[in-house]
Amino acid sequence: MQFAALPFRRRKSEVEILLMTSRDTGRWIIPKGWPMDGKTPAEAAAQEAWEEGGLRGVISETCAGFYSYTKSLPDDGRTPCIVAVFPLEVRKLEREFPEEGIRKLKWFSQRKAAARVDEPELKKIIRNFTPGKYL
Repeated sequence: MQFAALPFRRRKSEVEILLMTSRDTGRWIIPKGWPMDGKTPAEAAAQEAWEEGGLRGVISETCAGFYSYTKSLPDDGRTPCIVAVFPLEVRKLEREFPEEGIRKLKWFSQRKAAARVDEPELKKIIRNFTPGKYL
């Protein structure tokens, strides 16, 4: 089980989604990671968003959905993962953060963000996302 942030911002009448590239393949993803001692799932997702992209904002404790993928491991192994997704309204992009310079970050419309990610369930979460339900 992993926890992810769905970084978004409101632009006039539109919602934009921030995607980042993965470290290994460069495909478009949302920030995610493993559970953290002492943190709720949403807090862990917010922590990952800061570490991976310097994102600061308001995280929802309400899950927007789940998706699955197969994670490649350092020893050439693979493991199936289920990811719980928590909306994060981005208020600030920090200049300095742990994975600075490792990933590219880019804002997309919901339609374009959904087209860029690989996982079918994540595509659906992005396409159907409505901020008012969560924050």
